[in-house]
Amino acid sequence: MKCNQCSHEDTKVIESRDVAEGQAIRRRRMCINCNERFTTYERIERPQLIVIKKDGTRELFSRSKLLAGLYRACEKTPVSNMQIEQLVTDIEQELYVCGNVEIPSDKVGELVMNGLAPLNEVAYVRFASVYRRFKDIASFEKELSKIRQSRSQATLVKE
Repeated sequence: MKCNQCSHEDTKVIESRDVAEGQAIRRRRMCINCNERFTTYERIERPQLIVIKKDGTRELFSRSKLLAGLYRACEKTPVSNMQIEQLVTDIEQELYVCGNVEIPSDKVGELVMNGLAPLNEVAYVRFASVYRRFKDIASFEKELSKIRQSRSQATLVKE
């Protein structure tokens, strides 16, 4: 690692620690030549995920696009920014774990809906209405009945 002050090629690591829940390592370094201290970060380089849309087109997975959709769905609900960020991190992790570089958009949508359902029902319905593209009230009511059914099952399990 070159020193960013004098460009000397010999530096020593004086401290290392995990950051971003183990997804990166932060290192404090010191130049052997000029004693300049600086910080570097090491992250695992993962392959770019490609989302295959319903019409067959492909586009790079965009964390920011997913975040924007979730922020819209969670608007005026008690879901915090940290919960939304964590949900996106969990979804991203799940996509990498599945081992495929090309992911159908349905898979991303289902992961979002599975993550949103326990967080907030209103946000879930908002997202579902866009994701599922409800064409009439009957299809909307069908989705609501799924929520009611899962809520009643959760209540039975608690008792």
